[in-house]
Amino acid sequence: MNKYITFGEIMLRLKSPGNERFFQSPSLEATFGGGEGNVAVSLSRFGEEAHFITALPDNDLGMHCTEEIRKHGVITNGIKYVNDSRIGIYYLETGACQRPSKVVYDRAGSAFSTTTGYEFEKLMDGATWFHISGISPAVSQIAADESLRAMKAAKEKGATVSIDLNFRKKLWKYGKDAPTVMRELTKYADVIIANEEDIQKCLGIASDSDVTSGELDVSSYKKLAQEVKNQFPNVSTVAITLRESQSADHNDWSAVISGKTGFFHSRRYEIKNIIDRVGGGDSFSAGIIYGLTHYDSEEMALNFAVAASALKHTIAGDFNLTSLSEVKALMGGDGSGRVQR
Repeated sequence: MNKYITFGEIMLRLKSPGNERFFQSPSLEATFGGGEGNVAVSLSRFGEEAHFITALPDNDLGMHCTEEIRKHGVITNGIKYVNDSRIGIYYLETGACQRPSKVVYDRAGSAFSTTTGYEFEKLMDGATWFHISGISPAVSQIAADESLRAMKAAKEKGATVSIDLNFRKKLWKYGKDAPTVMRELTKYADVIIANEEDIQKCLGIASDSDVTSGELDVSSYKKLAQEVKNQFPNVSTVAITLRESQSADHNDWSAVISGKTGFFHSRRYEIKNIIDRVGGGDSFSAGIIYGLTHYDSEEMALNFAVAASALKHTIAGDFNLTSLSEVKALMGGDGSGRVQR
């Protein structure tokens, strides 16, 4: 059985109800979420052995966050609990029509951003795949150093290493720019997951694609993926998501992959009346990881990932609460939404 490990920060998520503005009504919906934790939950729900490494405060919030992850079958023995610390928070206001969604971060000084000393060499024993995102090294210098240590330990243990570049402009505030940090981390990756902006902002590799033009030039993404491989010969696979935003709740969604066997463009989904797009990229990452380890065809792996992510857009919260059978059904063309009786 495969052993998947992810490392990153999981936060308290406070969201205004429905499509309300912040404090339009005096309540916020409290759940948990964060990139690498979201990936671990997805993989566990697909029936895989998924481990999540992070740091949480040694208090009730840390305990309830751990319980929530465990509820989905994720193994949490890699979590460090820190006294006199805090959990990172993000506030979410969900947009509608032409009003975009909005995220406010409150994560400075969190347990994850200040914790060192993870036993990565021990935790990576038996790992077949390790995943991280570009959000983790953006949080603090300590988190960036620990991210690099984790990737090196995973490579030494022979695991496949993937990184979702995930550029977050609001987080790079501790004195290092994204390319300086991310280009060093990418040297230890086998699989890159990103959109065209992530590649430009994290790796400094320009793209001539334009998802707002109404027409996608797929050949430009093929050139972009090849340039990533040219600059990072260690990278065998580049998966690029293509989100065409018609409005806040109407997106067209597809992806491409440049792998070991060729270049492929996925099926395209028109997603209307989006429930929650936060976590959509993480569900795609989990789908790529699952697909590349279970399908001989990279094209099938890509279509599995896009289907998994399309389903996430219908589910509130960070976690993709879908099953393996549901993803395979949509991947096979059953997108009617008819009642299952």
